[in-house]
Amino acid sequence: MATTLEDPSLERHFNGHRDTVTSMDFNPNATQLASGSMDSCLMVWNFKPKMRAYRFVGHKDAVMSVSFSPSGHLVASASRDKTVRLWIPSVKGESTVFKAHTATVRSVDFSSDGQTLLTASDDKTIKLWTVHRQKFLFSLTKHMNWVRCAKFSPDNRLVVSGSDDKTVRLWDRQSKDCVHTFYETGGFVNYVQFHPSGTCIATACTDGSVKVFDIRMNKLLQNYVAHSASVNSLSFHSSGNYLLSGSDDATLKIYDLAEGRIFYTLHGHQGPVTSVAFSKNGEYFGSGGSDQQVFAWKTNFDQIDFTAEKKKKPREVSPPTVSDIPPRVKSYRAKSPKRYTDRDNSQPITQPLEAKSLPPQLTHFMETIAGQLDILTQTVSLLEQRLSMTENKLRECLDNQQKITLQVHSAD
Repeated sequence: MATTLEDPSLERHFNGHRDTVTSMDFNPNATQLASGSMDSCLMVWNFKPKMRAYRFVGHKDAVMSVSFSPSGHLVASASRDKTVRLWIPSVKGESTVFKAHTATVRSVDFSSDGQTLLTASDDKTIKLWTVHRQKFLFSLTKHMNWVRCAKFSPDNRLVVSGSDDKTVRLWDRQSKDCVHTFYETGGFVNYVQFHPSGTCIATACTDGSVKVFDIRMNKLLQNYVAHSASVNSLSFHSSGNYLLSGSDDATLKIYDLAEGRIFYTLHGHQGPVTSVAFSKNGEYFGSGGSDQQVFAWKTNFDQIDFTAEKKKKPREVSPPTVSDIPPRVKSYRAKSPKRYTDRDNSQPITQPLEAKSLPPQLTHFMETIAGQLDILTQTVSLLEQRLSMTENKLRECLDNQQKITLQVHSAD
């Protein structure tokens, strides 16, 4: 076990995509890394020496999201062609496909038991499906704009979703109700993720901010305005102590959540970083960008505390704490080739925020607005249904008219 703090290092560099990398995920034992791209392909990169990557072709448009099943025996991919595919990550590349939505499918996620799929789409809906036979279960439908991302909680009881309507919604899977809504006053929400403890969520926004919310108290815990451009992706370390983000400013940032500060800033991509992911064991993390490159990094810095934690009996992971931080902190530099690293000499951009409650009048006002929005959503949904019925009736009338016209011409 390591006895000194080490810095992240670039472990592997994968080159094979022909367009922007949109999403990535490690298999459970970190022997494979799957990535999706605007080139319509799914790539599965093997970490074993001399094993070639698998290129899976099947989608007719960009692959927007990928996710390994908990067993590692399946990879799900969501596409702009409105379908979801389930692949066997082997050399044969066998897959099944089903049409999931009426618009681009932005996100796909497996439940922790591997039995259910969660999808989110530009059609403003979130849907749940059985993995076996891809049977539709139900929809969650209160968002007013594109749903960029949706994720299961670790215990599968909740779903979190982020949308272009500037809201982050928490859903109860059993009741199918939206149990809380966080309102984003700055940019749009690109990505959401549950903390491993299930007690917090993190959000990535187009205004360059990364936020951590406590979902038990429904309060903002931490707000990092760390990036100078849109934040595209997030990933929690399995210990719950660190958070990783990738941005259009071409950097990756790692946050120490216990101290509320930026731990590392990593460079390497020649353009926006569009996707990041920690491996399930926390030993690696990946990044993909608009430069079509996929990087696999060795974490290193977690070896002291995380290796020791793994030897202990399992315990509940604590959420990020609201603690004071020293006025000055030491910054770190990744031990990898110069092209991929840079020293972060900046001071802490955010301190852990105190969980202050809103005034009762403002809380009541926000709840009233939320209720009115729900009513408006239902009204719009009913109008859409009526419009669809009207379109169907018009289509029937036109068909009947054409039949009558043909009969008249035949009689003449």
